[in-house]
Amino acid sequence: MKLAYWMYAGPAHISTLRIASSFRNVHAIMHAPLGDDHFNVMRSMLERERDFTPVTTSVVDRHVLACGSREKVVNNISQKEDLQNFVDRASSYSESDVILADVNHYRINELQAADKTLEQIVRYYLDKARREGFLNRSLTDDPSANIIGISTPGFHNQHDCRELKRLPSEPGISINQIIPEGEFLKNLKDLSRAWFNIVPYREMSLMAANFLEKEYGMPHILTTPIGILNTADFIAQISKIVNLWSFSLIEKKVNYDLYVENQTKFVSQATWFSKSIDCQNLAGKEAAVSGDATHAAAITKILVREMGIRVSCSGTYCKHDADWFNEQVQGLCDETIITEDHTEIGDTIARIEPSAIFGTQMERHIGKRLDIPCGVISSPVHIQNFPLGYRPFLGYEGTNQISDLIYNSFNLGMEDHLLDVFGGHDTKEENIKSLSTEKNNIHWSYDVESELKKIPGFVRGKIKKNTEVFAKQNNISTITVDVMYAAKEKLSS
Repeated sequence: MKLAYWMYAGPAHISTLRIASSFRNVHAIMHAPLGDDHFNVMRSMLERERDFTPVTTSVVDRHVLACGSREKVVNNISQKEDLQNFVDRASSYSESDVILADVNHYRINELQAADKTLEQIVRYYLDKARREGFLNRSLTDDPSANIIGISTPGFHNQHDCRELKRLPSEPGISINQIIPEGEFLKNLKDLSRAWFNIVPYREMSLMAANFLEKEYGMPHILTTPIGILNTADFIAQISKIVNLWSFSLIEKKVNYDLYVENQTKFVSQATWFSKSIDCQNLAGKEAAVSGDATHAAAITKILVREMGIRVSCSGTYCKHDADWFNEQVQGLCDETIITEDHTEIGDTIARIEPSAIFGTQMERHIGKRLDIPCGVISSPVHIQNFPLGYRPFLGYEGTNQISDLIYNSFNLGMEDHLLDVFGGHDTKEENIKSLSTEKNNIHWSYDVESELKKIPGFVRGKIKKNTEVFAKQNNISTITVDVMYAAKEKLSS
Protein backbone atom coordinates (compact mmCIF):
# COMPACT_ATOMS: atom_id res chain seq x y z
CA MET A 1 0.00 0.00 0.00
CA LYS A 2 1.30 3.44 -0.97
CA LEU A 3 0.51 6.63 0.92
CA ALA A 4 -0.75 9.31 -1.49
CA TYR A 5 -2.56 12.59 -1.18
CA TRP A 6 -4.26 12.19 -4.58
CA MET A 7 -5.20 9.09 -6.56
CA TYR A 8 -6.56 8.51 -10.06
CA ALA A 9 -8.68 5.54 -9.01
CA GLY A 10 -10.53 5.99 -5.75
CA PRO A 11 -10.84 3.53 -2.86
CA ALA A 12 -12.44 0.17 -3.52
CA HIS A 13 -15.49 0.65 -1.29
CA ILE A 14 -16.75 3.53 -3.45
CA SER A 15 -17.08 1.33 -6.54
CA THR A 16 -18.70 -1.47 -4.51
CA LEU A 17 -21.36 1.06 -3.52
CA ARG A 18 -21.61 2.31 -7.12
CA ILE A 19 -22.42 -1.16 -8.42
CA ALA A 20 -24.77 -2.09 -5.59
CA SER A 21 -26.78 1.14 -5.61
CA SER A 22 -27.06 1.13 -9.40
CA PHE A 23 -29.35 -1.89 -9.13
CA ARG A 24 -32.91 -1.14 -8.11
CA ASN A 25 -33.99 -1.83 -4.52
CA VAL A 26 -30.54 -2.83 -3.29
CA HIS A 27 -29.56 -1.52 0.12
CA ALA A 28 -25.80 -1.29 0.56
CA ILE A 29 -24.33 -1.17 4.08
CA MET A 30 -20.76 0.03 4.60
CA HIS A 31 -18.66 -0.22 7.75
CA ALA A 32 -16.19 2.64 7.40
CA PRO A 33 -14.56 5.58 9.19
CA LEU A 34 -16.38 8.87 9.54
CA GLY A 35 -15.74 10.89 6.40
CA ASP A 36 -16.15 7.94 4.02
CA ASP A 37 -19.93 8.24 4.21
CA HIS A 38 -20.21 10.86 1.46
CA PHE A 39 -21.46 8.51 -1.27
CA ASN A 40 -25.13 9.51 -1.09
CA VAL A 41 -24.30 13.19 -1.42
CA MET A 42 -21.84 12.51 -4.23
CA ARG A 43 -24.29 10.45 -6.27
CA SER A 44 -27.25 12.79 -5.90
CA MET A 45 -25.05 15.78 -6.76
CA LEU A 46 -23.26 14.30 -9.78
CA GLU A 47 -26.17 12.43 -11.33
CA ARG A 48 -28.76 15.01 -10.20
CA GLU A 49 -31.25 12.33 -9.23
CA ARG A 50 -33.30 11.45 -6.18
CA ASP A 51 -34.78 8.08 -7.01
CA PHE A 52 -32.17 5.68 -5.66
CA THR A 53 -31.77 3.56 -2.54
CA PRO A 54 -29.38 5.41 -0.22
CA VAL A 55 -26.34 3.73 1.28
CA THR A 56 -26.20 3.19 5.04
CA THR A 57 -22.88 3.72 6.81
CA SER A 58 -21.89 2.02 10.03
CA VAL A 59 -19.19 4.34 11.34
CA VAL A 60 -15.99 2.78 12.71
CA ASP A 61 -15.28 3.98 16.24
CA ARG A 62 -12.29 6.30 16.50
CA HIS A 63 -10.79 4.14 19.24
CA VAL A 64 -10.62 1.24 16.79
CA LEU A 65 -8.73 3.41 14.30
CA ALA A 66 -6.31 4.41 17.05
CA CYS A 67 -5.22 0.80 17.65
CA GLY A 68 -1.65 -0.16 16.87
CA SER A 69 -0.69 -1.69 13.52
CA ARG A 70 -0.16 -5.16 15.01
CA GLU A 71 -3.68 -5.28 16.36
CA LYS A 72 -5.05 -4.04 13.05
CA VAL A 73 -3.31 -6.84 11.17
CA VAL A 74 -4.63 -9.51 13.54
CA ASN A 75 -8.15 -8.09 13.39
CA ASN A 76 -8.04 -7.83 9.60
CA ILE A 77 -7.29 -11.53 9.32
CA SER A 78 -10.43 -12.47 11.20
CA GLN A 79 -12.58 -9.62 9.90
CA LYS A 80 -13.87 -11.47 6.84
CA GLU A 81 -14.98 -14.43 8.98
CA ASP A 82 -16.78 -12.08 11.36
CA LEU A 83 -18.54 -10.31 8.49
CA GLN A 84 -19.54 -13.64 6.93
CA ASN A 85 -21.03 -14.70 10.28
CA PHE A 86 -22.98 -11.43 10.33
CA VAL A 87 -24.25 -12.12 6.79
CA ASP A 88 -25.29 -15.66 7.74
CA ARG A 89 -27.19 -14.42 10.80
CA ALA A 90 -28.83 -11.58 8.85
CA SER A 91 -29.93 -13.99 6.13
CA SER A 92 -31.75 -16.16 8.66
CA TYR A 93 -33.82 -13.17 9.86
CA SER A 94 -34.34 -11.34 6.57
CA GLU A 95 -36.52 -12.22 3.60
CA SER A 96 -34.03 -10.45 1.35
CA ASP A 97 -30.75 -11.82 0.04
CA VAL A 98 -27.75 -10.67 2.07
CA ILE A 99 -24.40 -10.76 0.26
CA LEU A 100 -20.94 -9.97 1.59
CA ALA A 101 -18.93 -7.98 -0.96
CA ASP A 102 -16.01 -10.32 -1.56
CA VAL A 103 -13.49 -7.56 -2.25
CA ASN A 104 -10.21 -6.85 -0.52
CA HIS A 105 -10.58 -3.10 -0.12
CA TYR A 106 -6.95 -2.71 0.94
CA ARG A 107 -5.31 -4.30 -2.09
CA ILE A 108 -7.30 -3.22 -5.14
CA ASN A 109 -8.55 0.10 -6.46
CA GLU A 110 -11.97 1.44 -7.40
CA LEU A 111 -12.09 0.03 -10.93
CA GLN A 112 -10.91 -3.45 -9.96
CA ALA A 113 -13.44 -3.56 -7.12
CA ALA A 114 -16.30 -2.58 -9.43
CA ASP A 115 -15.34 -5.36 -11.83
CA LYS A 116 -15.19 -7.93 -9.00
CA THR A 117 -18.43 -6.78 -7.32
CA LEU A 118 -20.50 -6.95 -10.52
CA GLU A 119 -19.16 -10.40 -11.33
CA GLN A 120 -19.99 -11.59 -7.81
CA ILE A 121 -23.60 -10.35 -8.01
CA VAL A 122 -24.16 -11.86 -11.47
CA ARG A 123 -22.68 -15.18 -10.38
CA TYR A 124 -24.73 -15.24 -7.15
CA TYR A 125 -28.12 -14.73 -8.81
CA LEU A 126 -27.53 -16.97 -11.81
CA ASP A 127 -26.34 -19.79 -9.53
CA LYS A 128 -29.37 -19.21 -7.29
CA ALA A 129 -31.76 -19.33 -10.27
CA ARG A 130 -30.13 -22.55 -11.48
CA ARG A 131 -30.42 -24.20 -8.04
CA GLU A 132 -34.06 -23.19 -7.70
CA GLY A 133 -34.96 -24.18 -11.27
CA PHE A 134 -35.86 -20.68 -12.49
CA LEU A 135 -32.95 -20.18 -14.88
CA ASN A 136 -34.17 -19.63 -18.44
CA ARG A 137 -31.53 -20.77 -20.94
CA SER A 138 -33.59 -20.31 -24.12
CA LEU A 139 -32.41 -17.52 -26.40
CA THR A 140 -34.76 -14.69 -27.30
CA ASP A 141 -36.66 -15.10 -30.59
CA ASP A 142 -34.97 -12.08 -32.15
CA PRO A 143 -31.32 -11.05 -31.79
CA SER A 144 -30.70 -9.39 -28.42
CA ALA A 145 -27.81 -8.17 -26.29
CA ASN A 146 -26.98 -7.33 -22.70
CA ILE A 147 -25.11 -4.11 -21.93
CA ILE A 148 -22.83 -4.81 -18.98
CA GLY A 149 -21.05 -2.17 -16.92
CA ILE A 150 -23.26 0.94 -17.03
CA SER A 151 -23.40 2.39 -13.51
CA THR A 152 -23.70 5.66 -11.67
CA PRO A 153 -21.98 7.93 -11.08
CA GLY A 154 -19.80 7.41 -14.14
CA PHE A 155 -18.13 9.59 -16.76
CA HIS A 156 -20.85 10.27 -19.38
CA ASN A 157 -22.31 6.84 -18.55
CA GLN A 158 -25.96 7.89 -18.78
CA HIS A 159 -25.44 9.52 -22.16
CA ASP A 160 -23.35 6.60 -23.41
CA CYS A 161 -26.10 4.23 -22.30
CA ARG A 162 -28.73 6.01 -24.40
CA GLU A 163 -26.47 5.94 -27.44
CA LEU A 164 -25.49 2.33 -26.84
CA LYS A 165 -29.16 1.29 -26.68
CA ARG A 166 -29.85 3.07 -29.97
CA LEU A 167 -26.77 1.79 -31.80
CA PRO A 168 -27.73 -1.93 -32.02
CA SER A 169 -31.51 -1.36 -31.95
CA GLU A 170 -31.63 0.49 -35.28
CA PRO A 171 -30.25 -2.56 -37.15
CA GLY A 172 -32.90 -4.67 -35.39
CA ILE A 173 -31.17 -5.94 -32.24
CA SER A 174 -33.12 -5.53 -29.01
CA ILE A 175 -31.59 -4.88 -25.60
CA ASN A 176 -32.27 -7.75 -23.20
CA GLN A 177 -30.88 -6.17 -20.00
CA ILE A 178 -28.66 -3.29 -18.90
CA ILE A 179 -26.74 -4.03 -15.72
CA PRO A 180 -26.30 -2.80 -13.14
CA GLU A 181 -27.97 0.54 -13.89
CA GLY A 182 -31.72 0.46 -13.21
CA GLU A 183 -32.14 -3.33 -13.25
CA PHE A 184 -33.89 -5.49 -10.63
CA LEU A 185 -31.89 -8.37 -9.21
CA LYS A 186 -34.80 -10.76 -9.73
CA ASN A 187 -34.47 -10.24 -13.50
CA LEU A 188 -30.88 -11.46 -13.64
CA LYS A 189 -32.21 -14.99 -14.14
CA ASP A 190 -32.99 -13.95 -17.73
CA LEU A 191 -29.53 -12.53 -18.37
CA SER A 192 -28.38 -15.64 -20.24
CA ARG A 193 -31.22 -15.34 -22.78
CA ALA A 194 -29.36 -12.67 -24.78
CA TRP A 195 -27.40 -13.71 -27.86
CA PHE A 196 -24.30 -11.80 -26.75
CA ASN A 197 -22.98 -9.23 -24.28
CA ILE A 198 -21.66 -5.72 -24.88
CA VAL A 199 -18.82 -4.51 -22.64
CA PRO A 200 -18.41 -0.73 -23.16
CA TYR A 201 -15.90 -0.21 -20.34
CA ARG A 202 -13.52 -3.10 -19.75
CA GLU A 203 -12.53 -1.66 -16.36
CA MET A 204 -16.06 -2.16 -15.00
CA SER A 205 -17.36 -5.44 -16.39
CA LEU A 206 -14.75 -7.66 -17.99
CA MET A 207 -14.90 -10.27 -15.20
CA ALA A 208 -18.69 -10.58 -15.46
CA ALA A 209 -18.49 -10.98 -19.25
CA ASN A 210 -15.78 -13.64 -18.95
CA PHE A 211 -17.87 -15.51 -16.38
CA LEU A 212 -20.93 -15.49 -18.66
CA GLU A 213 -18.89 -16.72 -21.60
CA LYS A 214 -17.23 -19.51 -19.60
CA GLU A 215 -20.32 -20.76 -17.75
CA TYR A 216 -23.08 -20.02 -20.27
CA GLY A 217 -21.32 -19.80 -23.62
CA MET A 218 -22.28 -16.16 -24.18
CA PRO A 219 -19.84 -14.30 -26.46
CA HIS A 220 -19.04 -10.69 -25.67
CA ILE A 221 -17.82 -7.67 -27.62
CA LEU A 222 -14.91 -5.83 -26.03
CA THR A 223 -14.49 -3.20 -28.75
CA THR A 224 -15.73 0.12 -27.36
CA PRO A 225 -17.57 2.11 -30.08
CA ILE A 226 -15.62 5.34 -29.59
CA GLY A 227 -14.68 6.93 -32.91
CA ILE A 228 -15.64 6.14 -36.50
CA LEU A 229 -13.30 3.18 -36.98
CA ASN A 230 -14.02 1.55 -33.62
CA THR A 231 -17.78 1.99 -34.08
CA ALA A 232 -17.66 0.37 -37.53
CA ASP A 233 -15.62 -2.50 -36.05
CA PHE A 234 -18.16 -2.78 -33.22
CA ILE A 235 -21.04 -3.14 -35.70
CA ALA A 236 -19.03 -5.67 -37.74
CA GLN A 237 -18.51 -7.83 -34.66
CA ILE A 238 -22.24 -7.70 -33.91
CA SER A 239 -22.95 -8.84 -37.46
CA LYS A 240 -20.50 -11.72 -37.13
CA ILE A 241 -22.02 -12.97 -33.86
CA VAL A 242 -25.61 -12.62 -35.04
CA ASN A 243 -24.90 -14.50 -38.26
CA LEU A 244 -23.52 -17.43 -36.28
CA TRP A 245 -27.01 -17.97 -34.83
CA SER A 246 -29.32 -16.31 -37.32
CA PHE A 247 -29.49 -19.01 -39.98
CA SER A 248 -30.73 -21.66 -37.53
CA LEU A 249 -32.91 -19.37 -35.40
CA ILE A 250 -34.36 -16.77 -37.77
CA GLU A 251 -33.42 -18.45 -41.08
CA LYS A 252 -31.68 -15.45 -42.57
CA LYS A 253 -28.39 -13.63 -42.37
CA VAL A 254 -27.90 -9.97 -41.63
CA ASN A 255 -25.75 -7.34 -43.31
CA TYR A 256 -25.17 -4.03 -41.58
CA ASP A 257 -22.84 -2.48 -44.19
CA LEU A 258 -25.52 -0.10 -45.48
CA TYR A 259 -26.36 0.95 -41.92
CA VAL A 260 -22.71 1.77 -41.19
CA GLU A 261 -22.42 3.71 -44.45
CA ASN A 262 -25.55 5.79 -43.81
CA GLN A 263 -24.59 6.52 -40.20
CA THR A 264 -21.09 7.56 -41.25
CA LYS A 265 -22.41 9.87 -43.97
CA PHE A 266 -25.52 11.39 -42.43
CA VAL A 267 -25.35 11.08 -38.62
CA SER A 268 -21.67 11.42 -37.86
CA GLN A 269 -19.91 14.51 -39.19
CA ALA A 270 -16.52 13.29 -38.00
CA THR A 271 -15.46 11.73 -41.33
CA TRP A 272 -16.32 14.89 -43.26
CA PHE A 273 -14.72 17.06 -40.61
CA SER A 274 -11.45 15.10 -40.67
CA LYS A 275 -11.10 16.02 -44.37
CA SER A 276 -12.06 19.67 -43.95
CA ILE A 277 -9.69 22.62 -43.98
CA ASP A 278 -10.48 23.18 -40.27
CA CYS A 279 -9.11 19.80 -39.28
CA GLN A 280 -6.16 20.19 -41.61
CA ASN A 281 -5.16 23.19 -39.50
CA LEU A 282 -4.30 20.65 -36.82
CA ALA A 283 -1.55 19.16 -38.99
CA GLY A 284 1.73 19.27 -37.12
CA LYS A 285 0.07 19.59 -33.72
CA GLU A 286 1.15 17.23 -30.95
CA ALA A 287 -1.01 15.83 -28.15
CA ALA A 288 -0.56 13.93 -24.90
CA VAL A 289 -3.21 11.45 -23.75
CA SER A 290 -3.82 10.01 -20.29
CA GLY A 291 -6.80 8.35 -18.62
CA ASP A 292 -8.35 4.97 -17.95
CA ALA A 293 -7.36 2.24 -20.40
CA THR A 294 -10.61 2.27 -22.41
CA HIS A 295 -10.81 6.01 -23.07
CA ALA A 296 -7.08 6.70 -23.40
CA ALA A 297 -6.61 3.96 -26.02
CA ALA A 298 -9.71 5.03 -27.97
CA ILE A 299 -8.80 8.73 -28.02
CA THR A 300 -5.24 7.89 -29.10
CA LYS A 301 -6.63 5.96 -32.08
CA ILE A 302 -8.97 8.82 -33.04
CA LEU A 303 -6.22 11.44 -32.87
CA VAL A 304 -3.79 9.44 -35.01
CA ARG A 305 -5.94 7.40 -37.39
CA GLU A 306 -8.91 9.69 -37.91
CA MET A 307 -7.55 13.22 -37.45
CA GLY A 308 -3.86 12.93 -38.34
CA ILE A 309 -2.60 14.38 -35.05
CA ARG A 310 0.68 13.18 -33.62
CA VAL A 311 0.46 11.68 -30.13
CA SER A 312 3.73 12.30 -28.33
CA CYS A 313 2.74 10.32 -25.25
CA SER A 314 -0.19 8.07 -24.39
CA GLY A 315 -0.69 6.65 -20.92
CA THR A 316 -3.05 5.11 -18.43
CA TYR A 317 -3.25 4.75 -14.67
CA CYS A 318 -4.75 1.24 -15.03
CA LYS A 319 -1.52 -0.61 -14.23
CA HIS A 320 -3.39 -3.92 -13.98
CA ASP A 321 -4.36 -3.56 -17.67
CA ALA A 322 -0.97 -2.40 -18.96
CA ASP A 323 -0.48 -5.27 -21.44
CA TRP A 324 -3.80 -4.64 -23.19
CA PHE A 325 -3.20 -0.89 -23.30
CA ASN A 326 0.30 -1.23 -24.77
CA GLU A 327 -1.06 -3.56 -27.43
CA GLN A 328 -3.80 -1.08 -28.38
CA VAL A 329 -1.56 1.98 -28.78
CA GLN A 330 1.48 0.22 -30.22
CA GLY A 331 2.81 2.21 -33.16
CA LEU A 332 0.43 5.11 -32.53
CA CYS A 333 2.50 7.21 -30.11
CA ASP A 334 6.10 8.15 -29.50
CA GLU A 335 6.08 6.80 -25.94
CA THR A 336 3.74 5.23 -23.39
CA ILE A 337 3.52 5.83 -19.67
CA ILE A 338 1.79 3.46 -17.24
CA THR A 339 1.67 5.00 -13.78
CA GLU A 340 -0.57 6.06 -10.92
CA ASP A 341 1.79 8.92 -10.04
CA HIS A 342 0.34 12.20 -11.32
CA THR A 343 3.64 14.02 -10.76
CA GLU A 344 5.35 11.64 -13.18
CA ILE A 345 2.69 12.37 -15.79
CA GLY A 346 2.97 16.10 -15.11
CA ASP A 347 6.74 16.06 -15.59
CA THR A 348 6.36 14.06 -18.81
CA ILE A 349 3.88 16.58 -20.20
CA ALA A 350 6.15 19.46 -19.16
CA ARG A 351 9.06 17.78 -20.95
CA ILE A 352 7.32 17.09 -24.28
CA GLU A 353 5.28 20.34 -24.29
CA PRO A 354 2.34 19.15 -26.44
CA SER A 355 -0.08 21.52 -28.14
CA ALA A 356 -2.98 19.98 -26.20
CA ILE A 357 -3.66 17.41 -23.51
CA PHE A 358 -6.50 14.89 -23.40
CA GLY A 359 -6.83 13.38 -19.95
CA THR A 360 -8.52 13.43 -16.59
CA GLN A 361 -9.26 16.32 -14.27
CA MET A 362 -5.70 16.04 -12.95
CA GLU A 363 -4.26 16.57 -16.45
CA ARG A 364 -6.55 19.58 -16.73
CA HIS A 365 -4.92 21.02 -13.60
CA ILE A 366 -1.49 20.22 -15.06
CA GLY A 367 -2.45 21.95 -18.29
CA LYS A 368 -3.50 25.09 -16.44
CA ARG A 369 -0.15 25.28 -14.69
CA LEU A 370 1.71 24.80 -17.98
CA ASP A 371 -0.66 26.99 -20.04
CA ILE A 372 -1.56 24.00 -22.24
CA PRO A 373 -5.25 23.45 -23.14
CA CYS A 374 -6.80 20.18 -21.98
CA GLY A 375 -9.90 18.25 -22.99
CA VAL A 376 -11.26 15.90 -20.30
CA ILE A 377 -11.83 12.41 -21.73
CA SER A 378 -11.80 10.15 -18.68
CA SER A 379 -12.52 9.93 -14.98
CA PRO A 380 -11.60 11.12 -12.39
CA VAL A 381 -13.56 14.28 -13.12
CA HIS A 382 -15.34 17.19 -11.46
CA ILE A 383 -19.05 17.97 -11.54
CA GLN A 384 -18.56 20.12 -14.65
CA ASN A 385 -17.95 16.90 -16.58
CA PHE A 386 -21.45 15.68 -15.78
CA PRO A 387 -23.21 17.89 -18.35
CA LEU A 388 -26.94 18.52 -18.41
CA GLY A 389 -27.07 18.31 -22.21
CA TYR A 390 -26.74 15.13 -24.26
CA ARG A 391 -23.03 14.47 -24.73
CA PRO A 392 -22.25 10.78 -25.34
CA PHE A 393 -18.77 9.54 -26.17
CA LEU A 394 -20.02 6.28 -27.70
CA GLY A 395 -21.61 5.67 -31.09
CA TYR A 396 -22.01 7.95 -34.09
CA GLU A 397 -23.31 10.90 -32.11
CA GLY A 398 -20.33 10.41 -29.82
CA THR A 399 -17.99 10.93 -32.79
CA ASN A 400 -19.42 14.43 -33.22
CA GLN A 401 -18.94 15.26 -29.54
CA ILE A 402 -15.35 13.98 -29.51
CA SER A 403 -14.45 15.84 -32.72
CA ASP A 404 -15.73 19.06 -31.17
CA LEU A 405 -13.81 18.37 -27.97
CA ILE A 406 -10.55 17.70 -29.82
CA TYR A 407 -10.85 20.66 -32.19
CA ASN A 408 -11.80 23.12 -29.46
CA SER A 409 -8.98 21.95 -27.20
CA PHE A 410 -6.27 23.27 -29.51
CA ASN A 411 -5.08 26.83 -29.93
CA LEU A 412 -5.16 27.12 -33.71
CA GLY A 413 -2.64 29.01 -35.82
CA MET A 414 -4.77 32.10 -36.44
CA GLU A 415 -5.82 32.17 -32.79
CA ASP A 416 -2.16 32.09 -31.74
CA HIS A 417 -1.42 34.90 -34.17
CA LEU A 418 -4.31 37.09 -33.01
CA LEU A 419 -3.53 36.50 -29.35
CA ASP A 420 0.04 37.51 -30.02
CA VAL A 421 -1.01 40.64 -31.98
CA PHE A 422 -3.47 41.80 -29.34
CA GLY A 423 -1.31 40.86 -26.36
CA GLY A 424 -3.28 37.81 -25.28
CA HIS A 425 -0.15 35.81 -24.58
CA ASP A 426 1.29 38.63 -22.49
CA THR A 427 -1.60 39.16 -20.09
CA LYS A 428 0.10 36.93 -17.55
CA GLU A 429 3.66 36.16 -16.62
CA GLU A 430 5.47 33.37 -18.37
CA ASN A 431 5.23 30.12 -16.41
CA ILE A 432 8.76 29.20 -15.41
CA LYS A 433 7.88 26.71 -12.67
CA SER A 434 8.61 23.02 -12.89
CA LEU A 435 5.94 20.43 -12.07
CA SER A 436 8.58 18.13 -10.64
CA THR A 437 8.89 17.68 -6.91
CA GLU A 438 12.63 18.13 -7.32
CA LYS A 439 14.05 21.53 -6.40
CA ASN A 440 14.60 23.85 -9.37
CA ASN A 441 17.68 26.07 -8.87
CA ILE A 442 17.38 27.98 -12.15
CA HIS A 443 16.11 31.57 -11.94
CA TRP A 444 15.08 33.94 -14.72
CA SER A 445 16.10 37.58 -14.52
CA TYR A 446 13.55 40.34 -15.02
CA ASP A 447 15.20 41.48 -18.26
CA VAL A 448 15.02 38.07 -19.89
CA GLU A 449 11.33 37.67 -18.93
CA SER A 450 10.63 40.93 -20.77
CA GLU A 451 12.63 39.65 -23.75
CA LEU A 452 10.65 36.40 -23.75
CA LYS A 453 7.40 38.34 -24.18
CA LYS A 454 8.66 39.68 -27.52
CA ILE A 455 8.90 36.14 -28.89
CA PRO A 456 5.79 34.71 -30.65
CA GLY A 457 3.76 32.57 -28.28
CA PHE A 458 3.80 29.40 -30.38
CA VAL A 459 7.62 29.07 -30.09
CA ARG A 460 8.13 30.74 -26.71
CA GLY A 461 7.79 27.52 -24.70
CA LYS A 462 10.35 25.70 -26.84
CA ILE A 463 12.88 28.52 -26.50
CA LYS A 464 12.38 28.61 -22.73
CA LYS A 465 12.90 24.86 -22.46
CA ASN A 466 16.06 24.88 -24.62
CA THR A 467 17.49 27.76 -22.59
CA GLU A 468 16.93 25.92 -19.30
CA VAL A 469 18.63 22.80 -20.69
CA PHE A 470 21.61 24.90 -21.79
CA ALA A 471 21.81 26.56 -18.36
CA LYS A 472 21.79 23.20 -16.53
CA GLN A 473 24.48 21.79 -18.82
CA ASN A 474 26.72 24.79 -18.08
CA ASN A 475 25.92 25.07 -14.34
CA ILE A 476 24.29 28.48 -14.78
CA SER A 477 21.88 29.35 -11.98
CA THR A 478 20.54 32.69 -13.29
CA ILE A 479 19.37 33.06 -16.88
CA THR A 480 20.06 36.47 -18.44
CA VAL A 481 19.47 37.79 -21.95
CA ASP A 482 23.05 36.87 -22.88
CA VAL A 483 22.53 33.30 -21.65
CA MET A 484 19.33 32.97 -23.69
CA TYR A 485 21.04 34.10 -26.91
CA ALA A 486 24.05 31.91 -26.15
CA ALA A 487 21.69 28.95 -25.90
CA LYS A 488 20.17 29.96 -29.25
CA GLU A 489 23.59 30.10 -30.92
CA LYS A 490 24.55 26.73 -29.39
CA LEU A 491 21.39 25.15 -30.79
CA SER A 492 21.91 26.71 -34.24
CA SER A 493 25.51 25.55 -34.54
